[in-house]
Amino acid sequence: MKIQNVKGSYDYLPKEQRIRNYINKILIETFEEYGYKSIETPILSYYDILSDKYDENNDILKEIYRLKDQGDRDLGLRYDLTVPFAKLIALNKNTISFPFKRYEIAKVFRDGPIKKGRDREFTQCDIDVVGIPGQLIEAELLSIYVNVFKKLDLDIYIKYNSRNLMTGLIIESGINEELVPSVTTILDKKEKLGTEELDNMLKKLSLNNIQIDNINKYFNMNLDELLNTFNNTNNNKIKTGLTEIKDLDTYLKGIGINDICEFSISLARGQNYYTGNVFEVFDKSKKLTSSIGAGGRYDNIVGTYINDGNSYPAVGISFGLSSIYELIKDKDIFNNKSETDIFIIPLDTNIEALKLANDLRNMGYKVEIEMNNKKLKRSMEYANKEKIQYVIVLGQDEINNKCFKIKDMFNNSETEIEDIKKLIK
Repeated sequence: MKIQNVKGSYDYLPKEQRIRNYINKILIETFEEYGYKSIETPILSYYDILSDKYDENNDILKEIYRLKDQGDRDLGLRYDLTVPFAKLIALNKNTISFPFKRYEIAKVFRDGPIKKGRDREFTQCDIDVVGIPGQLIEAELLSIYVNVFKKLDLDIYIKYNSRNLMTGLIIESGINEELVPSVTTILDKKEKLGTEELDNMLKKLSLNNIQIDNINKYFNMNLDELLNTFNNTNNNKIKTGLTEIKDLDTYLKGIGINDICEFSISLARGQNYYTGNVFEVFDKSKKLTSSIGAGGRYDNIVGTYINDGNSYPAVGISFGLSSIYELIKDKDIFNNKSETDIFIIPLDTNIEALKLANDLRNMGYKVEIEMNNKKLKRSMEYANKEKIQYVIVLGQDEINNKCFKIKDMFNNSETEIEDIKKLIK
């Protein structure tokens, strides 16, 4: 037996987990500043719930980890946190208040290609709202992106688009509505493909040259060109999509983040449950080329599960913890100092060291005790290696004199302490 991790899954050592915890801490603090509340959903789901919103060619179906339980039930591991959230709403609609704002930070699983910042087992950090239609809440969500990444000291830009607009333009190109999901999936790859490759993929759907020419024409227009071209259109999908984009743009300008956000006509997101505006966040330095956050509006999915005739408008965004980790892991804040504030080295004073450590912890310090009877030199070497700034050597003289010295390992200085309260932060 070879001891190894499954490809695309990882162990995280304390140094790595410290960074991940730091990211989660900033996310949770920011989410709660905006009134979002924590929930938890199951990893396992019935497969038909996970696969219900997709055409058979959608890439996400290829990435679902599918399994059977002992009762031969068809199950799958969740690939995101949105579908489990919609299921939670459907099961608890009579006990929760709307609008319902939640966040969840949890593992998801995708059996897809692996590259830097994209794993098979990874943590998603989601916030979603059910019960608020329109673009005002969408602008708030994008402002959360801006605030989080500002706290993480990362420069970003956000792309946004409307799935209604995309659908309308595809239909306007003379393409049957049943082919819209397949064409949308191809167009979502437009920025990564050349024109010839894109055309060949469209031809495989049996589109003719006129339809393909229309697609190329419409999906190379900027927003002003689209507004001028379809100013008096009878295509309701295009009308709705342009209104969604214009309204969102107005809010983004109003709160001063429009310079970070840009309209992208081919942005679709992979999930077919999106019904309105969609978003993706990218690292401006391009250290990572894949998105580090994404989301959008999915007004139909909750209502489909509940099926009581009521409307349940929903929108949410996600942060990619693995991707963010890759971008900030080398920052000095994680490499210059240990999480431990004080390291106590007892010299035959174990009980007294335990008492002192507890007193210091009650004062808010993070304290570690040397417990292996190492020689003083080796203990000091450990503190240096672990980058612990303060060390207390606690011997019998210190106990008898009711004072001790605290050594600053970074500045090579010592301070004599007679009253522990003087150490209060």
